[in-house]
Amino acid sequence: MKRLRLGQKLWLSIGAAVVATLAFSFGLLNYFYRTVYMKEVERTLIVEGTSLARDYRGGAIDEPYRRQIEWYDEKSTATILLIDNPRELSACFPFPVDYDALVSGRDRETLLAGKPVVKTGYEKRFGRRVMAVIVPLLDGKRLEGAIYLYLPLADVQEATKRAAATFWPLAAAFAAALLAVGRRMVRQMIEPLQAMEKTAERMAEGSYEAAIPVRTDDEIGRLARAFNQMADAIAKEDERKREFLANVSHELRTPLSYMKGYSEALLAGLAKTREEEKAYLRLIHRETERMERLVRDLLDLARLEGQSVPLERAPVAFAQVIEDVMDAYRPIIIQKRLRLTCDLDYDFIVDGDADRLEQVVRNLLDNAIRYTPEGGAVTVRLSRLSEAEGELVIRDTGKGIPKDQLPLLGQRFFRVDRARTRKEGGTGLGLAIVKKIVSLHDGAIQFDSDLGCGTTVSVRLPLVREEE
Repeated sequence: MKRLRLGQKLWLSIGAAVVATLAFSFGLLNYFYRTVYMKEVERTLIVEGTSLARDYRGGAIDEPYRRQIEWYDEKSTATILLIDNPRELSACFPFPVDYDALVSGRDRETLLAGKPVVKTGYEKRFGRRVMAVIVPLLDGKRLEGAIYLYLPLADVQEATKRAAATFWPLAAAFAAALLAVGRRMVRQMIEPLQAMEKTAERMAEGSYEAAIPVRTDDEIGRLARAFNQMADAIAKEDERKREFLANVSHELRTPLSYMKGYSEALLAGLAKTREEEKAYLRLIHRETERMERLVRDLLDLARLEGQSVPLERAPVAFAQVIEDVMDAYRPIIIQKRLRLTCDLDYDFIVDGDADRLEQVVRNLLDNAIRYTPEGGAVTVRLSRLSEAEGELVIRDTGKGIPKDQLPLLGQRFFRVDRARTRKEGGTGLGLAIVKKIVSLHDGAIQFDSDLGCGTTVSVRLPLVREEE
């Protein structure tokens, strides 16, 4: 059995709702005509009959009272009969009427109690439905006669038919308008969903372009907008993945080419002297270290992004971590004749992983020293911004970075100057690792630089509060 699509289900639901609404409306209309209106007719007949019965003074029914009833019969919409013997009621009609069919023994007891009798329904001998009210005329406890009022219910039925004749054309016009509006609503709902379905199929095949139409600002419109954003994010991530794989391949291919070339030269005996052999081996060793550093950085970044290695948090004296890193780089600083200025707050305590925080300082300080020319200056400042937050600032006087490239810092394999030598450049993963570590410590990193004006890196980290 073929399953219904969402649009077909909506159409069926709307159609069923329209039919149910019209049926209920007509049923309600019929109810008001047949119940509410009939109650009003009954009340009117009882009021008229009771009012006429009040003029009866007892004793035999006289001629003036009879003429009064006849006069009122001519003015009233109902038929009014005055009888002094219920058995004579049949004489008022041109066809035979059985007394018991009109007034039963129980009805007579009700009349003797001074209460009116109401009869509604199809009377076979009358050949039509009538509503009748019999009001007793009592002389003490004796039933002298009765006032008989009846109204043919054919008038009520005709009113219902006339109402139906007007109702159904209006109902058809209403249903057509409702279906037209429903069709538009269904189309607005279904078209974005159908476009999402087709786009999802294309995405499964590797095409991530999406242009889902957003025509409304409701849930469907917001879903379409979110789907477009998701497709754009997936497309960008796929592009970054391709670029990442290309960068990894490039970074590995270059040292492998050096290693293969120089090792083949050694095997072929192209090195004429012992010194040439050592030079080739030093080049192979250098490229091996480069590959090792690249693989280590890639592994670190993968672990940090996947959180496969959780942080070992503990209160860390951040100033001591910075001093240990600077001691390791002091020989290089002396060799390049750099001016190193330190201003450290030794009460700066961070709840974090000491090894990862050391990695942050090492990568940032390594960049500052590497890209600062001989005779330049590097400044390290660690200070509190508030009781809850502190800041590490590392500033250098290097070549700087163009303003338009600052937002790209921290992306994997991004280099400001892609043409710079490998001796000067790193793997392009250091800042990506730094940004991830800072993020895992609930911190933030900011870069400020311009060409020829050096670079300033600010790292903000939450502090351990004294009460903790």
